[in-house]
Amino acid sequence: MGLPLFSLSVAAFAIGMTEFIIMGLLPELAADLRVGIPQAGFLVSGYALGVVLGAPIMAVATARAPRRPVLISLMGLFLLGNVACALAPSYGWLMAARVLTAFAHAAFFGLGAVVATQVVPPGRQARAIALMFMGLTLANVLGVPIGTAIGQVTGWRSAFWGVAGIGGLAMLALHLCLPRSLARGTGGLGAEFRALGRPQVQLAMLISVLASAAMFAVFTFIAPTLRTVTGITGQGISAVLLVIGLGMTIGNLLGGRLGDWRLMPMVITLLLIAAAVMVAMSRVLGVPTLAVAAILAWAIAISSIGTPMQMRVIQMAPGAPNLASTVNQGAFNLGNAGGAWISGVALTHGATYPMLPLIAAGIAVLAASLAALSLVMERRQRLAAPCPAPAA
Repeated sequence: MGLPLFSLSVAAFAIGMTEFIIMGLLPELAADLRVGIPQAGFLVSGYALGVVLGAPIMAVATARAPRRPVLISLMGLFLLGNVACALAPSYGWLMAARVLTAFAHAAFFGLGAVVATQVVPPGRQARAIALMFMGLTLANVLGVPIGTAIGQVTGWRSAFWGVAGIGGLAMLALHLCLPRSLARGTGGLGAEFRALGRPQVQLAMLISVLASAAMFAVFTFIAPTLRTVTGITGQGISAVLLVIGLGMTIGNLLGGRLGDWRLMPMVITLLLIAAAVMVAMSRVLGVPTLAVAAILAWAIAISSIGTPMQMRVIQMAPGAPNLASTVNQGAFNLGNAGGAWISGVALTHGATYPMLPLIAAGIAVLAASLAALSLVMERRQRLAAPCPAPAA
């Protein structure tokens, strides 16, 4: 069980690097490509929208293919996309390369989450997804701060060359560690699409969108916020990114534990805690010590929601999880794009950086309200279900 999850986690580490490293290099990238900070922030939205667009396309294209070669091939596409990012001569080319890379992200996390649940005993599925996603959070703890520091010294392109190299290592790990006995998809495209039509699946995906939007409304512009409001610059930003990665690691593990315990009640609680922390964050950004403490608490709370929501979608689509799981990755990234876009538009129209956590807190409260609605619907369905006939 350990080796398959390890290989999936290595791949997730590489994908997390390419998704998140751009936040720490946003000022340098904007200056080199001669665009404004808000426009550079749209590279985050473009990547996220690439995941949204690529999720159903890649899921349908790989629905009947053996899962092991599909996962390896997706990492090959990821490697190619990062090489294209490193070589991009202009903002437009970089945007196109980011979208190409995002197509691999879309399918890998969706299919990888399903595979992770299949290589562990019952009752540990959410923790298996959390272990896979551990690579994503470790990318924030180790990869993003180190890559940001290197990129600030040697140029942002070197960071993407480094990510491409890690992608090659991930391909090797998948080839060596994934069992050759992994099954093909069994539900059929008809069953997969019918699963998407279930109200609880759609509601879970909407919660995923809002939870990610609440995260990226703050995260996208964390570097300029620290620089202009908190007074942290240079390597200090890398240190704060390390703190964020540590918080995300804790939150990911916490979410896996809670997802195997009381999934939806914990999602509601964590979203409300995240909203409260973001309100507090907006008030203390000008005090470096308090700002870093608030950012750590925010990272723990907001990142603990992803694993339970991925598990929720798989649970609500029994027998046909592949497409639902992959499309939910698109839902997360639609939220990423939406959060980055909302904050970018807000800044363009005169909002200040301390206002961004308040915007994100409102989004988190809305997500918690929908999670409560989903829980109520589930309990009503259980009460309405017919009782089993007594044994003769």
